[in-house]
Amino acid sequence: MSYSCTSRRNSRDPSSAKKSTGNNPGSCRGGGDTGGSSSNNINGQASPNPNANQNPTAVMKVKKGCNSMDVGVPATTEEELLGNTAITPEDVLGLQKITENYLCGPGENVYSIDFTRFKIRDMETGTVLFEITKPPHTAGDTSVIDRNAGRFVRYQFTPAFLRLRQVGATVEFTVGDMPIENFRMIERHYFREKLLKSFDFEFGFCMPSSKNTCEHIYEFPPLSEDVMREMILHPYKTQSDSFYFVDNKLVMHNKADYSYSGSP
Repeated sequence: MSYSCTSRRNSRDPSSAKKSTGNNPGSCRGGGDTGGSSSNNINGQASPNPNANQNPTAVMKVKKGCNSMDVGVPATTEEELLGNTAITPEDVLGLQKITENYLCGPGENVYSIDFTRFKIRDMETGTVLFEITKPPHTAGDTSVIDRNAGRFVRYQFTPAFLRLRQVGATVEFTVGDMPIENFRMIERHYFREKLLKSFDFEFGFCMPSSKNTCEHIYEFPPLSEDVMREMILHPYKTQSDSFYFVDNKLVMHNKADYSYSGSP
């Protein structure tokens, strides 16, 4: 989703990875809280640390995503969207298959949104299934920063992952010197160009120069035994697009693929 990795270590670009109509499945908004002790607003509230005024830390908010197969969204194609001057949430909800290319460049991220940590856990047991932290860019480091780094992730899970019903994904990110209104993510998962699930989350308001943490709760729809068997037998044919919007304009696009065979 936010980092390029293979087995949590080696980077890989999606262009070198294996690539895998009718009414269009839509999505429903997932902006509601799940309740509990972590349901404070992700609204840039400053950390109690008085020395943290240059990078205030928001307390974590738990967001429950929604998987929906509603109809009524006009179908779109990647070719059409690449010709648009701006891409909206409704545009990507109309896509019928995984994209082959990124629908926006790194330069569209004018808000300097930077994902720095990502963790996946089983909500039932609390077991951490995946965790990665972006290495800090040290002050003296003169190496050129690859602006495409972190736009692709390769996940490797065991077959048991497909039987999980609820997963929590904690994401930590910083923003630049502009406030962010209406920060929204739409994430769509496909297997062999068939839409499996579509999630819709809202991050809320983010203060300028803030560090924010949010946990998204994914509720997975049940899969048939036949589909799960095919997903296990064909690693990396399960793929996802993650689209990030500010004020209904696409500003970031990340991609991922998945193996459920338990091996690289």
